[in-house]
Amino acid sequence: MSRVFEKIKEEFVAMLPPAIFFFVALHIVAFVRALMLRGTGIAVATSVSVTLAALVMGKVVLIADMLRIINRYPDKPLMYNVIWKTVIYTLVSLLVHYLEHLIHHWRETGSIVEGNRELFAKIVWPHFWAIQILLVVMIFCYCMMRELVRVIGRDRVIEIFFGTPPAKRT
Repeated sequence: MSRVFEKIKEEFVAMLPPAIFFFVALHIVAFVRALMLRGTGIAVATSVSVTLAALVMGKVVLIADMLRIINRYPDKPLMYNVIWKTVIYTLVSLLVHYLEHLIHHWRETGSIVEGNRELFAKIVWPHFWAIQILLVVMIFCYCMMRELVRVIGRDRVIEIFFGTPPAKRT
């Protein structure tokens, strides 16, 4: 039983960094969305749904990282992997963002086809794309930092960000 517990603990610890990043990022997106939708009567996401989405994105990152295709450019400059991973994670976030809207309309209509039709009729596309742009920028930042940590090393990055700065040379 302790091996199962150790594996769960290992998975949880591995999921923490992306989950925390997406927790903060998605709450920023939810706040911006709430500001954009203020006075429109359109419901905004709750903190609980945003937290669940952050946990899902954290797990999606872990699953994607196990795929061979995710580190497609290990011998190229970091930007190749950063852009590649940004594209993959963005496609996943686009799908999740779309499904989030679809589920809402599906519940209202009782049919997935009708829900999709209503979604296309009622969605405010500029808001949808504004949120998606925010997500792309945040995902890019996440991928860039993740690749830097992979190359520089976790301990060195922690030392750079939180350690004692080196003495100035005169």
